[in-house]
Order: sequence, then structure tokens, then C-alpha cells
Amino acid sequence: MHHRKDYVCKLPVSCLGGIRDENMAVNVNQAEAQMQQKEGGEDDERSISRSDSGSGEDSLDSLLRHRCPLTPSLSPRKRTTSQSKTEPPLLRTNKRTIYTAGRPPWYNVTGTTFKEAFVIGLCGGSASGKTTVANKIIEALDVPWVVLLSMDSFYKVLSKEAQELAARNEYNFDHPDAFDFELLVTVLRKLKKGKSIKVPVYDFTSHSRRKEWKTIYGANVVIFEGILAFANKELLKLLDMKVFVDTDSDIRLVRRLKRDIMERGRDINGVIKQYNKFVKPAFEQYIEPTVQVADIVVPRGGENFVALDLIVQHVHSQLEKRKLRWDISALASAHQGQPLPETLSVMESTPQVRGMHTIIRNKDTNRDEFIFYSKRLMRLLIEHALSFLPLKPVSVETPQGSVYEGKRLSGKRITGVSILRAGETMEQALMAVCKDIRLGKILIQTNHDTGEPELHYLRLPKDISEDYVILMDSTVSTGAAALMAVRVLLDHDVQEDKIFLLSLLMAEMGVHSVAYAFPKVRIITTAVDKKVNDEFHIIPGIGNFGDRYFGTDAPSDWYESDEGMDY
Repeated sequence: MHHRKDYVCKLPVSCLGGIRDENMAVNVNQAEAQMQQKEGGEDDERSISRSDSGSGEDSLDSLLRHRCPLTPSLSPRKRTTSQSKTEPPLLRTNKRTIYTAGRPPWYNVTGTTFKEAFVIGLCGGSASGKTTVANKIIEALDVPWVVLLSMDSFYKVLSKEAQELAARNEYNFDHPDAFDFELLVTVLRKLKKGKSIKVPVYDFTSHSRRKEWKTIYGANVVIFEGILAFANKELLKLLDMKVFVDTDSDIRLVRRLKRDIMERGRDINGVIKQYNKFVKPAFEQYIEPTVQVADIVVPRGGENFVALDLIVQHVHSQLEKRKLRWDISALASAHQGQPLPETLSVMESTPQVRGMHTIIRNKDTNRDEFIFYSKRLMRLLIEHALSFLPLKPVSVETPQGSVYEGKRLSGKRITGVSILRAGETMEQALMAVCKDIRLGKILIQTNHDTGEPELHYLRLPKDISEDYVILMDSTVSTGAAALMAVRVLLDHDVQEDKIFLLSLLMAEMGVHSVAYAFPKVRIITTAVDKKVNDEFHIIPGIGNFGDRYFGTDAPSDWYESDEGMDY
């Protein structure tokens, strides 16, 4: 199984600090599980890693471009990998821990979402230790892709009158009416299905939502915690396991005093007033009765290791039952002998195009010429692809005062998304043709143990759902990486018929796989080869594009991803 495991040179300690903490942390294996989002900025970034402290200034994008530039020096480099069977799925520095485990497929070979996330609901009184229990569960689970969703993010937007009451500690934040259950149910339902969602960020100091919402991607396990997590019937339907955290009321009061005074800027009299007037009565009326629907009650919160072990054992057993068997061999045999789909467009094989293919396919071509003619071919491919974008008629006035009847893009804008590493080589050609285009990146690697493609890094521009998206990869053999990349775009609400998959070379197998799963995606390439060998390399093919372009050496026992070896 070879999809995309050779990208990201093994990062030296000096480089690890360059991965931003502002990047959305989606993969969580340790106690800290809160999602973080960069406030402001043009891009919506999600790093499939967790940074637990420190601050960096370079994104993974710029870091990798620094390590593997688009026009690199011509001296060869040995290839290394970010992880192996013998290494733990994390890298430590003196400032942070980077988690490198990626997300396995959440869809089947037809492109349809297959398995839902396992959702754990944590309920309990204010300051009962729900977040601590959640973190302990996450740490003990030791599985990639866990999301912690807090009910605190879903307080309603307060009116002016309610704002004034909140400022005087006279607004009841513990009443069901204080929460936006409609938005909460919508968000959790989408998250359970593996889709990306936007979560409001609530400011407890000003009692208001911030303008910036944070984006969270789907996960294997979702832990939802809140004081009224069991108070809504629609919410209860989404929970696969319900845990009630039972902590002594005196302990909860002490914790709440400490939290509200130190973290939320409240005064002690206001906290006590609010507790006696709202918090304690709400617990007795709305929260404590919901213990009846709980599957497990955890006394003493995070200190009850026996209860936590039982929870973790149950979750592991459920995850094993839901495990998706994503078999790439199904792609190889599903469409043999079928005619090529109508959504495929192959550039005309003119003498010029065929001459460039002759040069870049030749194993004896030196790297300088390989890069030069690859770039020429990429530029022609981009120009060809743009002809498929919908245009609308428009009239303009010429300098001579005459009217010219022309064409203009019928849509808001175009966004380019490259499948790292080799797909990034096509960005320069796209930027040369499309002025001020926005760019995104997706990193997909192969899991050595399962052979599955895994999503490791994702950075997409904001509001990409409204764009025409040009998805770029150098070569496509099985279509495994392309399938995952398209699925990611669909989960971010990009319309299927607005996705254009571009590749210099494709195998018939990859064309059929993508077209079968996503029949509205336009597939555009300069050539299609018929065969794929037992190692999933295109025949006659082009070799490992990434290695030949960047000057890296692939050891003979490496499997290749479609990044380099035509995946």
C-alpha cells in the first residue's frame, strides 16, 4: 500500500519549534485536548499535530518549503521519514511535543463516509472535573484523532439587557435557556459524521462570542463535556456513551471560586452570589436528575482510576468493532476493462507534449532538464484546465471607445490545493497563470502497519466552499491519496462539480477509482498509462517524481506514495 508516506523530511530539533501553536490541533494523544485556532489571518489552518507549549513563527508549510524548496539545489539528498515502526508517534523538543500520528480513512473506496466517530458525553456540575476526566480518558485511550468539544462554547449571544445582567452576576448561565442547543446539535451531528465544523469561541470576561470561530475536523473519538450535556433529547441520541462525573459540592464550590477569580476576572462576592442564586439551584433542578440516563457514574472525578480504566476498555472495544477495512486491492480490480469516464480530459498529445514526455520519462535525463521540462508541461496543463471553468459573457470598452464582447469567470474565485510533496511543484505554474490565487495544502502518508492512507496535515483557505478548487498532484496511480484529498474538500463543503483534479500522469486504475467515487469531479492530465505493477507503480510511468524533482534518493526497500511514485 503506497500512498504518501515519504513527505516531511525528518525534522531536526531546531526546526520543530517552527510549527505554529495557532494551527488547529486535531490529533490529540496526551492530557491537553483543547482545540486551538489562530485568531484572524487569511487561512484556516489545521496541523494534524499537538503542540503543548511554546510559540513558533513558521507554519509547517513554510518549514517544509525551507527544507524542500521548489527549485532545490542540485546536490542529491538521502530521504528520511517522519516515523517508523520502531519510533513512537511523537517528536519531543525542549519546548513542545509534536504528534505525528495521522487520521486513517473515514470513508470507503466509493468515497462515501463509512464509520461515525464514537461520541462520549461527560456531564456533571460546574467545576466537577469534567475536563480533567476528559483529558485522562484521552491520555489513556492513546488513539489518534480525538476531539474535545466543550458546551461552554455554545452559550447564546446575549442581548443588551442580558449583557447588563451578566455584568452584575444576575444572569443565569446554568439554565438550559442560556445554551444554543440547536447549533450544538448541528455541530455535534456533523462532527460525528467526520465532517469539519466551525465552533464559536465564547469570551467569559465580556460574556460574548468572539468574531473568530475555530474550525475542528472530524475524529475517531469525540468527547463532549458540559453541565447540561444530558439535558437535550436530540443530544442524547448522538452520544454513544454517557458518563456522569460526581464530585462533592464543597469541592466544586472551591474550584469554581478559584477558576472564576483567577481565570475569568470575577470578584469573590459576585462568584458566591451567582453560585447561591443560580449554580446550586440549577444543579439540583437540571443537572443532578440527569444522572439517571448515565451509563457510568464516576465519583471523585479524575482521581477514580478504576472507573477511567473501565471507560477506556469499553471505548477500545467499540473502536475495534467500528474499524474500517480500507482495502486498496478493491480499487485495483473494480473497474478493469471499463471505458475511461467522460469526466476525464487528456491534453492533446502534440509533438511538443510528446517530446516533453520523452524527456521527463527518460531515466537518464539529468535533474536540471527534468525540472525544466516538468515545469513547461505543468504550465500547459494548468492553461488547459482553466478552459473548463465556466465563463459568463461580459462587455468592456476598448481604449478606442469600442465595445468588446468577452468572457469572465462565472464564480467568486479559484483556489489551488496541492497534495504534498510533489503536488506542491505545480503551485508556481498555477500562480503564474492565476493572479493572486489562494493556496492550500494536504499531506497524506501511508501507515506502515495497516497500509492505509492517513491524513497528517491540512491547511485550507477560509470560505473555500464557495470556490472552484484546482487539486494538484504530480502523478496518480491507485487514486488512494486523491480519494482522501477529494473527501477532505467535500467535508469542507466544496461542491463536487467545482473540484478539478490535475496531474501530469495518471494510470487508468486511478482515473477509474476517482471517477467512480466522485463522478462530478473533473479529471485533467497530460497522459494516461494503462498498467500498474504489483508495487502500484505506473507502467511505463515516470519514476518517483518527487525524488527526481527534489534530488532525493529512495532506498530500494521503500514503498512509494502517489506523491512520488505515481499514487
